[in-house]
Amino acid sequence: MPSDAALDFIGSFADFVTASPTSYHAVAQMADQLRAAGFTELDEKQSWPHVAGGQFVIRDGALIAWLVPEEVDQTSGYRIVGSHTDSPSFKLKPNPTKTTAGWQQAGMEVYGGPLNNSWLDRELGLAGRLVTIDGTVTLVRTGPIARIAQLAPHLDRSVNENLKLDRQRHLMPFYSLDTSLDIEEYLCRVARIDVSELAHHDVYAYPTEAPAVFGPDQEFFASSRMDNLSSVYASLRALMDVEPGKDVVVLAAFDHEEVGSSTRSGACGPFLEDVLVRLSEGLGITGAGHRAMLACSSCLSADAGHAVHPNYVEMHDPNNHPQLNAGPLLKINGNQRYATDGVGSALWKRACEQADVPTQPFVGNNAVPCGSTTGPLTATRLGITTVDVGIPLLSMHSARELCGVEDPWYFKRALEAYWAGA
Repeated sequence: MPSDAALDFIGSFADFVTASPTSYHAVAQMADQLRAAGFTELDEKQSWPHVAGGQFVIRDGALIAWLVPEEVDQTSGYRIVGSHTDSPSFKLKPNPTKTTAGWQQAGMEVYGGPLNNSWLDRELGLAGRLVTIDGTVTLVRTGPIARIAQLAPHLDRSVNENLKLDRQRHLMPFYSLDTSLDIEEYLCRVARIDVSELAHHDVYAYPTEAPAVFGPDQEFFASSRMDNLSSVYASLRALMDVEPGKDVVVLAAFDHEEVGSSTRSGACGPFLEDVLVRLSEGLGITGAGHRAMLACSSCLSADAGHAVHPNYVEMHDPNNHPQLNAGPLLKINGNQRYATDGVGSALWKRACEQADVPTQPFVGNNAVPCGSTTGPLTATRLGITTVDVGIPLLSMHSARELCGVEDPWYFKRALEAYWAGA
């Protein structure tokens, strides 16, 4: 049976996921919680004469927050936890409305690498942002209005042996039998804006089924978007609870990791570097002094990893079988798909030891290609020690992923210990 603290944490995490169907909504939720905790929002378009204390800045679907200790000098560094706010999904195309055989359908583009079949026969909502011609951004979210229906086995006898989904033909959701109902007009009506003023939308499908704790001992947690809101939320809670040591504490929640991170709000972009330069300048540290701070800095790249799958054990490394509720992962790859090295591993293990949290290694099977994270990108851009960590999941990139109830709570505590100076 999970501890009461773990169950309390998973309950608040479930609320966060439910309120965060897209990266834009996740950032809005983070901002609300940070403000309530006493953090101040800054505007990138203005100068930052004061950077001390707890503050944050938003760029589209990304957010960077920081907490500056009372005394900072050139022997201090930045302690960064990087995560990402996006998840694989389906994004609404321009001119999306289509009538087919009496059904109203929404044209959507595959975003990232979702486990496509997991999205079939689920009640889906649409959420994201609408941008009007004058540049105003409005968040929008519907309830369950759409579904991607699977073909019955009576009409395809091979479906259980050979399911093939054409991304253009088979993954287009229907949303109405009213052939006059345009999906863009509907979204504008929900958002209470005039469709004639709509310039563009960044709108995604999301599963509307609520997260759930289950199992005979309440040991499992199922939800959408745990890759990577599990890291976003753990770092957010750790940031609001930590008492920093001598280093500046930084939370970086990037967008667009699932499509390569090469955007202005992604880890390949300049967002984090821009903020760190401005923080150093605000602290009176410039030029070589800023470079010295970077040399004293480190980053935990926080992204979900894989638990061993009981039905596909052969797909995992034979000597490393990460389990649910056995602690967050230290993710290692000899080809640097993860940025972890010996120095970073020691840093992570000190944090886990200080937090009294178990940890377990993840390394891939040599015959199975390995995914990657924002970790190598951050290490390359900034030249700082970076280590890849995260909670173990089953069904990663599914519309409904699975973790152990204890692991998010473990993860939050380890991140807090890292930020406190472990």
